[in-house]
Amino acid sequence: MDSIVIGAGPTGLAVAACLAREGISTRVIERSDNVASAWRGHYDSLHLHTSRRRSALPMMPMPRHLPQFPSRQDVISYFEAYAARLVPDIIFNSNVQRVIDDNDTWRVLHTGGEERPPIVVVATGLNGISRRPIWPGIDRFSGRILHSGDYRNPTNLVGKSALVVGFGNTGADIGLELAEAGLQVDLSVRGPVNIMPLRLLGVPTTSLGLLPKLVGYRLADRLTAPILRLAIGRPEDYGLQSAIKGPVSQIVEDGKIPIIDHGALSAIKSGRIKVRPEISSFDVGDVCFADRSRAIYDSVILATGYDVDLRPILGDRLDVLTPEGAPRSSGRATQSGGLFFASYVAATEGQLRQSGIEARSIAKLARKFLD
Repeated sequence: MDSIVIGAGPTGLAVAACLAREGISTRVIERSDNVASAWRGHYDSLHLHTSRRRSALPMMPMPRHLPQFPSRQDVISYFEAYAARLVPDIIFNSNVQRVIDDNDTWRVLHTGGEERPPIVVVATGLNGISRRPIWPGIDRFSGRILHSGDYRNPTNLVGKSALVVGFGNTGADIGLELAEAGLQVDLSVRGPVNIMPLRLLGVPTTSLGLLPKLVGYRLADRLTAPILRLAIGRPEDYGLQSAIKGPVSQIVEDGKIPIIDHGALSAIKSGRIKVRPEISSFDVGDVCFADRSRAIYDSVILATGYDVDLRPILGDRLDVLTPEGAPRSSGRATQSGGLFFASYVAATEGQLRQSGIEARSIAKLARKFLD
């Protein structure tokens, strides 16, 4: 076996397919019992923020009958078909315990056995460890607190009031869904934001990636700022604070994706969602905010994101990992020959497209490494 890919999510599937196309024998190791397990755990109403045409993995377009922005189930079905067609060798229900550098090969120890390939690609995804902030008094709160990764739909929640913490795309989607279900919804927003419409001049916003490539991302932000203001206004129009950087600069420099609006802004403007500042503390029955206001909630959903920490399988490898355990590079050669990481950076044109780009790059680098 020439290569092991860790993770059968969309990135792992794309990498395995591209490696196979380069004539590199490949096995995927997946800890769950199916492909795209993280997608199966997302909230039910999720739709892609990127268009169908630009979200396909290498060598297999998404079906043309799908809508422009496919649903969560549409995407899962596509990944299943992709794996069946292009990725035949997947070991399911096997958790990778350690990846050890062993001279000219790697030892991949997993619950299903041991592999010794010259190539290892880690593709476990950005949704690693749920980020759960701790506020004073949170242990006394009498309502239900759950991370967005554990939220499925409004029927999961008890009561009639909910606070969504965090205004990324997940927080915006969940807040809108709860408001449409008739709940009283507040949205706690800690800092400045960039907001973009789902479409700009009739084109999906994430399909406008050519402009930054032509003129540079900072100039692209300056050129598009007036168009964005005309299309949706300023964040201040919704009780939010504008970010100092433009949306593309925010992605490139900070790895932070702007909010791509599916309807939450309209709900804020109509009063169905109320914007609150950051949380300062919890009490038994309510939440206190930075402006000293308080409110009572039955449920709190933490749309606070995820952290990546690969030290449990790779150890404190500061040559390839940061001190926090995140990869130092993605889609490129690393300081350790034969080891690659795929799709661990935020992408201006969508994460699925980035997965395909990095998969192709890694496959070519792996071919050169083996030759």
